[in-house]
Amino acid sequence: MKLSIVTTLYRSSGFLDEFHRRASAAARAFAQDDYEIVYVNDGSPDDSLARVLDIAQADDHAVVVDLSRNFGHHKAMMTGLAQSCGDDVFLIDCDLEESPEWLPDFAAAREAASSDVAYGVQATRKVELPL
Repeated sequence: MKLSIVTTLYRSSGFLDEFHRRASAAARAFAQDDYEIVYVNDGSPDDSLARVLDIAQADDHAVVVDLSRNFGHHKAMMTGLAQSCGDDVFLIDCDLEESPEWLPDFAAAREAASSDVAYGVQATRKVELPL
């Protein structure tokens, strides 16, 4: 498999439809039809799991992993990595704080540097969180 996009779910219900649409478009532009989007439900208390199961029923590119409880973002993301099948893996949160359309830019940066990994750091956040 060419590409895996891995994301975690926790109170993500409101973002899932748009995230899936945009991530799928970015994946198709990068890997044509050879991709998967791995959704890891990290014990989300909202209806994220039900919504992503509906997405998976309609799109066989969607893979759902349901953790038995909330283990935290890091463990959920590592579980998604372990379940992914892609040669290239793109880790992104589904809350759209970062744009799925950045996938080709990260892939190009990685290739240009002949590296295994590319990562970005936000200069500013779209939403300021209280301390």
